[in-house]
Amino acid sequence: MTKPYADREVWFLTGSQDLYGEETLRQVAEQSQAIARELEAAEAVPVRIVWKPVLKDSDAIRRMALEANAADRCIGVIAWMHTFSPAKMWIAGLDALRTPLLHLHTQANVELPWSTIDFDFMNLNQAAHGDREFGYIQSRLGVARKTVVGHVSNPTVQARVGTWARAAAGWAATHELKLARFGDNMRNVAVTEGDKTEAELRFGVSVNTWGVNDLVAAVAAVDESAVDAVVAEYEDLYDVAPELRAGGERHDSLRYGARQEVALLSLLGEIGATAFTTTFEDLGDLRQLPGLAVQRLMAKGFGFGAEGDWKTALLVRAAKVMGEGLPGGASLMEDYTYNLVPGDEKILGAHMLEICPSLTTSKPSLEIHPLGIGGKEDPVRLVFDTDPGPGVVVALSDMRDRFRLTANAVDIVAPDAALPNLPVARAVWKPKPDFATSAEAWLMAGAAHHTVLTTQVGMEAFEDFSDIARTELLSIDDGTTARGFAQEIRWNHAYYRLAQGF
Repeated sequence: MTKPYADREVWFLTGSQDLYGEETLRQVAEQSQAIARELEAAEAVPVRIVWKPVLKDSDAIRRMALEANAADRCIGVIAWMHTFSPAKMWIAGLDALRTPLLHLHTQANVELPWSTIDFDFMNLNQAAHGDREFGYIQSRLGVARKTVVGHVSNPTVQARVGTWARAAAGWAATHELKLARFGDNMRNVAVTEGDKTEAELRFGVSVNTWGVNDLVAAVAAVDESAVDAVVAEYEDLYDVAPELRAGGERHDSLRYGARQEVALLSLLGEIGATAFTTTFEDLGDLRQLPGLAVQRLMAKGFGFGAEGDWKTALLVRAAKVMGEGLPGGASLMEDYTYNLVPGDEKILGAHMLEICPSLTTSKPSLEIHPLGIGGKEDPVRLVFDTDPGPGVVVALSDMRDRFRLTANAVDIVAPDAALPNLPVARAVWKPKPDFATSAEAWLMAGAAHHTVLTTQVGMEAFEDFSDIARTELLSIDDGTTARGFAQEIRWNHAYYRLAQGF
């Protein structure tokens, strides 16, 4: 089985001590290797699980933490106290650990062998209180971690470990992320602003600006044969409007869209960037606002934010990585307009051009239409409806003293009728718990209008991501009430102020 993160590892750490003798330690090693193998074999776990020798003293634990921090392939560690591992041994190691941590509370056997249990068995299989000792020291030290309880053969346990591993992969991706901004933010817009220095400290992302003329030059340098190859791919994958096909009156516009795609891929490759932004107010000598090119790059895994919104570009990239190998997709999205029929409220989401085709399994149409802003030529774009199903809409906002993630669980539905006069890709959804509560909570949170919509991972992945990042997350789901949400915001405000210290 090929893992989605085949080049990444999660290290499996087992805690014990010398008290019980070599025979017991041999059994600990054998059984912990079996647990690691079962996780490795689980389809729901998307990363390699690498077993490490049993940890029996504080120096070995500290050295293992430092090795995990330094290993680029290691995106997280799973810790399990097979026997009783005195927690003071873990203080230096946990204090040094900078790698995401999952505490797996399990044991080797599923059932107790009631008729044969003796005290040797009890001494060997004592995670029931060994892990409680470990839980105490993690809480005492304020260690961020995910806790999963149950036997590793349980599909629910495997799924939760897998979800955490996806969040850890997203965290690793943001720490490797170079984000290129072509132009600045849209003028006078507040929510697309943010503290880039704090973002690099908190998420690891490096956000820098390249001149639009750099992109213009890259477009001009594209070879015609490269354009031919991309246009042929368009005609194979999409329903291309007749006017855009070879010999059609707008074919040159399609070729220019292809030229932008090749140029962006080349320039971002030179920069080493896997996320980027554009803005319609700063296009220089570009003939079109990049639409089709942006959609196609998002489908290849790039993060993107419109109007210079680098925070959403970061979030799209993280969502792409977290969802790797899963059905569905992730894309820039924007809440655009509402259906307010009582009992049938819905949100219609879209953007000017840039919605990722990973959100549909249908065959998009490739069209060209006027764009009323930007003052450039009509841009080419893919048009489609997002597939129905569950999803999550997530925004990242700079709240001055901290970043805030706001996530809303939604059900994506088909439009009530065809949309022949709306020539952009779009999604229609019913937010949980209901439209009024969702919108009120979103507005109270000060959450952005630019979001990522993902149909690959659910709310738990973003909970894990926010815990790893020690970043505020406000969740809107079936259990949300407006009053309870308002109180949570107040509590969080006090908590994050106090947690920062002075």
